[in-house]
Parts: sequence; structure tokens; C-alpha cells
Amino acid sequence: MDGGTPRTWTLHHYYEHECGPFRNLSDLPVEEAEAVQRRLKERGDVFASRRTDDYLTIRRQLESRARELFIRKGGEPVRARPHYMTLGACEWIVEWYRDGRELTLGIDELDTQVISFTYGDLFPTMRYGDGKPYRGQVYTKDEIFRLIDDHGLPQAWNPDGSRAPERYIEAQIWDDAPLARFLHTRP
Repeated sequence: MDGGTPRTWTLHHYYEHECGPFRNLSDLPVEEAEAVQRRLKERGDVFASRRTDDYLTIRRQLESRARELFIRKGGEPVRARPHYMTLGACEWIVEWYRDGRELTLGIDELDTQVISFTYGDLFPTMRYGDGKPYRGQVYTKDEIFRLIDDHGLPQAWNPDGSRAPERYIEAQIWDDAPLARFLHTRP
């Protein structure tokens, strides 16, 4: 897939229907987030139930690092912690939930100053030490399209995760404003 070729790029958010979109553990106080994570692990029926006990601590560290890297590139994040989407569809992510849902936005609906990208999920991108040039990096919109030109979309060449830890391009949304219509629809 050619990232430089003009096309309509979409962002996708996958979520549990009963919870609503853009529910973020990192927005909760630490104790409350840990309680939610414990309940997920006890239920054991969703992808998030497989997370390690130190998941929330590591997640907050990685989010802080991503925010700092984005600011260095000229980003202007409003939120301390991002909302998450994928660049391009990954229908299989719906299966991570009991009653998974998907919503879609055009990438041009977001100001480039509040959206960053990682080539893969934030966790492996920032933690996996295999020397690939996109490890430990956060990208702007223009930069991610150049990276797609060079490496393709992970969800196209590695949808099952058998070839590498990256299975999609993650978008970090650093502002509530472009998502406001969805934030008000939470159950």
C-alpha cells in the first residue's frame, strides 16, 4: 500500500458496547484503574484480561514518553493521556471484546497538532528491542505516511501477529474536542 498516494485515510476505534467509546483506564485515578483491571482479569473473557500486573504502571510511563516525543516534534497535546485509534481498519480487534463495536473518523477531522502515531501498538513499539527503525518513535501525520511507503501497513502484512509484534498503526488522540460527539454517547 502506498502511503503517499492520495486516498481517504480513516481512523478506527474499537470498544466494548456496554462501556461506550473512548473509555480510558489512564483517565482514572490509579486505585480505580487498578480495580477495573482486576475485575477484567477475574472475568477472563476479554483480551484485556491477559494483561500483566504491572500493565498500568508501564502504560502510564509509555504514554508520558509518547507525549514528550510528540511535543518535541511540534505536537500540542491537550490531554495528559491519549485516546487510542488505529490508522486503517482492523476488524479482528472487535473480537477482543464481548460485544465489540467500531467507530470511524476521517483522518482529516483531526488537527495534526493533536494526533500522533506509532508503527504498532504503543507497548511493543516503545519496548521491543529488535533494532527496527520505527521502535521507540512517535510520528506526525506526514511522517507516518512516509513510513507506510517504506514498510506498508502492519495490518496488511501481519494481521495475525505471526511475523512481528506490530499488527496495526496506532493513533494517539491528544484532545477530547474532535471526539466530543462520541464522548457524550457513553452509557
